[in-house]
Amino acid sequence: MSEEELKFPEWQKPLQDLILEVNPERWHEKVQHVKNLIAERQQQLDRASDGHVEREALHDALTILRVLTDRIPE
Repeated sequence: MSEEELKFPEWQKPLQDLILEVNPERWHEKVQHVKNLIAERQQQLDRASDGHVEREALHDALTILRVLTDRIPE
């Protein structure tokens, strides 16, 4: 999916890159980067009254990260 097709490319594109990463050395670095981006965006949305759709997308992204990190050993 291209950035133009993503609703929230600021954090969805790095998540997409992580999912497609095949180098284990880069994978853990990318996991941390995506977690940081999601946490930062959640903090921004906590200060806003809108953003329900993005909050749900962030929740889904965290679920994806949990599934990925549970399956890949440290």
